[in-house]
Amino acid sequence: MQDNATEVTAAGIARLAGVGRAAVSNWRRRHADFPKPVGGTETSPSFALAEVEAWLRQQGKLAEVPLRERVWQQLVGHPEGPATALTHAGCVLLLIHERPTVWLEAGAGSDERLAALLPTALEQAITPRFGRMRGDRAVHTEVASPPPSTVNRPATVNAPGADPDPGRPAAPHAPAGPAVPANPVDPVVPAPAPPASAPPAPSATSAVHLPTGPQLLPSVPLLRGVAELAAELGARQTFEFLLGRHLDANPRQYTPTPTELARLMADLGGPARTVLDPACGTGALLRALDAVPGQELHAQDSAPELAALTALRLALHGRATVRAAVGDTLRADAFPRLRADTVLCHPPFNERNWGHDELAYDPRWEYGFPARAESELAWVQHALARLRDGGTAVLLMPPATASRRSGRRIRADLLRRGALRAVVALPVGAAAPYNIPLHLWVLRRPERAPGRPEVLLADAGQFAGEGRGGPDWGAVRDVVLDAWRAHDRDGTLQERPGLARSVPVIELLDDDVDLAPARHLPPPAAADGAEQLAAVRECLDETLRLATGLAPSSSATAQPARWPLTTVGELARGSALVMRTGGNGGPTRVPVLTDHDVLAGTGPTGTLPESDEEAVLTEAGDVVVPVLGGGSVVRVVDGMTAGAVLGRNLVLLHPDPGALDPWFLAGFLRGTANNRQASSYASTATRLDVRRLQLPRLPLDEQRRYGARFRALDEFERALGHAGRLGDQLVRGLYDGLTDGTVPPG
Repeated sequence: MQDNATEVTAAGIARLAGVGRAAVSNWRRRHADFPKPVGGTETSPSFALAEVEAWLRQQGKLAEVPLRERVWQQLVGHPEGPATALTHAGCVLLLIHERPTVWLEAGAGSDERLAALLPTALEQAITPRFGRMRGDRAVHTEVASPPPSTVNRPATVNAPGADPDPGRPAAPHAPAGPAVPANPVDPVVPAPAPPASAPPAPSATSAVHLPTGPQLLPSVPLLRGVAELAAELGARQTFEFLLGRHLDANPRQYTPTPTELARLMADLGGPARTVLDPACGTGALLRALDAVPGQELHAQDSAPELAALTALRLALHGRATVRAAVGDTLRADAFPRLRADTVLCHPPFNERNWGHDELAYDPRWEYGFPARAESELAWVQHALARLRDGGTAVLLMPPATASRRSGRRIRADLLRRGALRAVVALPVGAAAPYNIPLHLWVLRRPERAPGRPEVLLADAGQFAGEGRGGPDWGAVRDVVLDAWRAHDRDGTLQERPGLARSVPVIELLDDDVDLAPARHLPPPAAADGAEQLAAVRECLDETLRLATGLAPSSSATAQPARWPLTTVGELARGSALVMRTGGNGGPTRVPVLTDHDVLAGTGPTGTLPESDEEAVLTEAGDVVVPVLGGGSVVRVVDGMTAGAVLGRNLVLLHPDPGALDPWFLAGFLRGTANNRQASSYASTATRLDVRRLQLPRLPLDEQRRYGARFRALDEFERALGHAGRLGDQLVRGLYDGLTDGTVPPG
């Protein structure tokens, strides 16, 4: 059954039909029977999905709307918004996963009957996973009401400086915690005496609320489509597909933790039975764990939709016990009695309204009361307070936290008492904000006073990827995990120049207590020095000679050729080539060719959300075309790229070798005038309609002559790029050699 209330925008119609938005605008002007807008605005109207689907099929523009696309359009067009729709879908997917026969029985009748039966069925499936229901809320009977502690802002919501809960009453003051030891670096300033009374602390609530029958009724068409998609993909893969699409569609609203970074943090935390993420976002950190029987996962977030999505995601991912709560962790801790084996956390950065005024006497500030500008150190101490003795916490931190003067007293106490065990500088591009090298802090709740402690400082900055391809995560993992495991096992680490070093705590307890790894690591070994630079210069000379040999000679004719032309669309209809577009998911650990890889001429560096969606794999001889940006860049797939998954915003052309030469095809598609006539323009971007790109009708032998010439041009272009990189390397090496004395000025 189709949902006539579900609306779709012009961009959604273009996705359904596999065309550009300009084509949809043309259909609206040329066809009087095109469906009329039912919502939206004058500049961005929306249309009834069922009417659009029927019109497209009647016009022969598609045989059937793909199931994935139909479900996605129903989700984004939900009257209560996509977050609510995704939560309803997740509840039903969990029901299908846990009790498939119950769903089949409930879904056999009308929409009204299904909506009436679902609340009871969902309670039977959800209650055992998330807790007992009281009214419309799940209640964790094992968690007592929170003490006067603090709340968490969503780790994945970008709203720095905003009040996470405007109008929330101030938390009462608790008796002072353990006395903070005097610090020779910065004397302790006594806080003002607490008031005699204060309003009650805000409380956290369970993340998953059971929807009622009337609330579910508008979602029924979506839920039927979700169940149909689950029969094709599986319940977990369906939820991951929809969640990934939702995050991709709202990049400014969410800041998810990248999958590879989440795996690294989970591995640093080590095996654990009880794990807490106090700023869970969409659950990426907890999902990265290697699930074991009997594992307990605790999560909290101040954004209700994120906490609910995390709970559903984790429940679908494995059989661990899931306890997820809504609330500001620093002000309303949902798990005050928890002593976890591991805490993983990607906290919000640079928050000034984290509860500084009302939490001056919170017992968690065992290592010192954080300054208003040091919200990250409040999260560090919250994590330590929720660990068992000997438990490990891994937090993603902005680099400024390692060196700001306002936090030096707390950093010093963390060092002296053996709580801070490692600081790891990540490469630029590891996570948002992508322009700075974030840090990982590894902490451990001390079981006893340390003897002569040492702290691991590691720097993986040299493994940053080129452009926007992201870091070399394989190298980052190898260096960081190897250094941490050796240091954790032995209490020290043999120095690794430029990469890692165990630093005695006494060396760091100066006036600054600066923990930035780069300031304490020895420079990389200057092996070969001038000889290495000489080798780079020789390689540059050889590359320049190669580039000169590849430079094409000029043989322009007086008049342009008048060839008969065809288009990519006509060639696709005539089976001379097959056209495929990049997807939104694929198998895990398979490299993804991104549009940035195509533009930079590098190998595949990207990732996509895990999904059972059929991935488009590249083959040698395929032609790949980016569709965004308006550039005339086309790439022929070679051995370095073959076998990769085709990423988003790319179109793959697979030519029939008996009809088309791939280099001939790629060369003519790069023509500037060709790209200009095939481009359409939105308010902020240029999009290429690949179907409209033109090329001449030439015999195969003539195509191959042109193809050989285009291939030589491609080699010339690559040689020039390589020469430029070698030149940069030579210049950097000479500056470094002259400044460190390894290269004499003569």
